Amino acid sequence: MPYIEVRGVEHYYEWIRTPDGSQEKPIIVFVHGWAGSARYWESTAQALSDRFDCLLYDLRGFGRSKLPQEPLELLYEMEEYAEDLAVLLDALELNRVYINAHSLGASAATMFLNRYPERVERAVLTCSGIFEYEEKSFAAFHKFGGYVVKFRPRWLSRIPFASPLFMARFLHRPLPLAVSKAFLEDFLLAEYEAALGTMLTAVSQFAAEVMPQEFARLKVPTLLISGQYDQIIPPELGRKASQLSEKVKYWEIPATAHFPMLEAPAVYLEGVREFFGS
Repeated sequence: MPYIEVRGVEHYYEWIRTPDGSQEKPIIVFVHGWAGSARYWESTAQALSDRFDCLLYDLRGFGRSKLPQEPLELLYEMEEYAEDLAVLLDALELNRVYINAHSLGASAATMFLNRYPERVERAVLTCSGIFEYEEKSFAAFHKFGGYVVKFRPRWLSRIPFASPLFMARFLHRPLPLAVSKAFLEDFLLAEYEAALGTMLTAVSQFAAEVMPQEFARLKVPTLLISGQYDQIIPPELGRKASQLSEKVKYWEIPATAHFPMLEAPAVYLEGVREFFGS
């Protein structure tokens, strides 16, 4: 498996591309969400590989991008993950790309778009948005989330039907069992520091104050996609974010929730292809 060092951490990455004997294709970089990995982008990348070279990677501390044994002064703010992406592109000698990012990864990608607009042709942000800070609800979320991150027994993945139950809150349409199991495995294997750190920074007073400013600053043509029944990032949060910049186009996919690219892949792919101009 290919790895590349990014700011002291070995990052897993892979290419999905279909050789056709022609010149090099434009590149899409896929960015996954909290406690996930690039695995759930594979089917989308495969479908787009006829027109694009697709780069997938696991964020620092998630999936196969494990944190090093020796202590590093690592931070887990979204802007830090945006900088990780910039260093990754430099290491792979990629100057200008398309971006398709999801959930927490979309927050980091938004930061990247504003810091390196010259490096992005167009971007798709799937299941992203802005929210208002509420001290009590945020404190309760952090307390409950801390317990969830701390108590993740590996044996959960061996319990029949544990994975569909785990994914139920994220979905409107069920996924194949193997896909749901991969999600649960990624969640259980996520590094504690990264899982907790990103949860505390992505859902915070700072994020609630900064992300509206980030969306308002966007200059890169961007498609923001929401799932109609998303309980994690409800569509009204995405709609609100899209209204902050004339560069952002909003699209809500019916009968989907937090993973529209997997729940309605044909619909999702048609919209992404049209926006990317393939």
